[in-house]
Amino acid sequence: MPLVANSSLPTFERLRHEGETVLNRDNAVKQDIRELHIGLLNMMPDAALAATERQFFRLVGESNSIAQFYMHPFTLSELPRSEKGRAHVEKYYETFEQIKAQGLDALIITGANVTGAELSEEPFWQPLIEVIDWAYENVTSTLCSCLATHAVLEFRYNQKRKPLGYKRWGVYYHHVTNRDHPLVNGVNTKFDVPHSRYNQIDRAQFEEAGLHILAESKDADVHLAVSEDQFRLVFFQGHPEYDIISLLKEYKREIILFAKDQRNDYPPFPDNYFSLQIQASLNEYKALVIKAKKENTEIPKFPEKLITEHLDNTWHDTAEAILNNWIGTVYQITNMDRKKPFQDNIDPKNPLNL
Repeated sequence: MPLVANSSLPTFERLRHEGETVLNRDNAVKQDIRELHIGLLNMMPDAALAATERQFFRLVGESNSIAQFYMHPFTLSELPRSEKGRAHVEKYYETFEQIKAQGLDALIITGANVTGAELSEEPFWQPLIEVIDWAYENVTSTLCSCLATHAVLEFRYNQKRKPLGYKRWGVYYHHVTNRDHPLVNGVNTKFDVPHSRYNQIDRAQFEEAGLHILAESKDADVHLAVSEDQFRLVFFQGHPEYDIISLLKEYKREIILFAKDQRNDYPPFPDNYFSLQIQASLNEYKALVIKAKKENTEIPKFPEKLITEHLDNTWHDTAEAILNNWIGTVYQITNMDRKKPFQDNIDPKNPLNL
């Protein structure tokens, strides 16, 4: 069902141009369709703010649930932002105080860029704990993405992420480990998910925390898990929301860092992402970059458009199916009795009766 453009956020218009159904508020309220209000705590840096909005809004809007989706983006004031980033947030985002006052049916929390090894020393640490604690008591389900998963596992379950010693990035094969859970109902039992991280929470840590693992990879470990009550918290360790070009953009950024002497080595290819033909072309480009750097000449333009035409997206359908199941389950729970608070509707230890 459609997204509702409940603000002038440019992401709505961008999604319209991409073919997504986005209603304006006047048209939305005329329809006798249940509303779902979904928060997006966007902790990504300025350069990725709009792309992250678009990726998660798109997945929500592609859900088949019988509802109109009102999206409520907000961020944390403690996160450093440029003047442009602050202006975007001030113009289009809500505050956490506004979010708490109006309430939410569901919440998505994005990852974030970090500057050090200790998450507890990051500026978002205490504010994020406040958001999670509030959501746990007042929101039907909270979906944590990547670094948000690592943070919640640390401060709520005392499971600290472990450094890999390298960057795990690419597209990895996963399999469903619990086919009875509603989140993976109708999902392919084997599917791809992009990952991009230097740290991870491994299977043993999820199990020690009493969490339920729903999907994992031999090469990338756990991707999808849920809290001990089966639904209040949903954990992504990968990035199913990624666009087809997200890893390409990341690879390009790493090359730029190399060209500017901000990384020592030329970046390796993301795993299982580029075809052999594309890799051959990129190896030719690599030789040109190294030569230009050695001779102190201009770095050649990255052949992004040429490469984009040959990329494959092998994960979006599954991501859409899982988000659809998540939204559908939120809808079912919140629709039990609209006059009662969430805590009175369900057994807090087993909201799905599994």
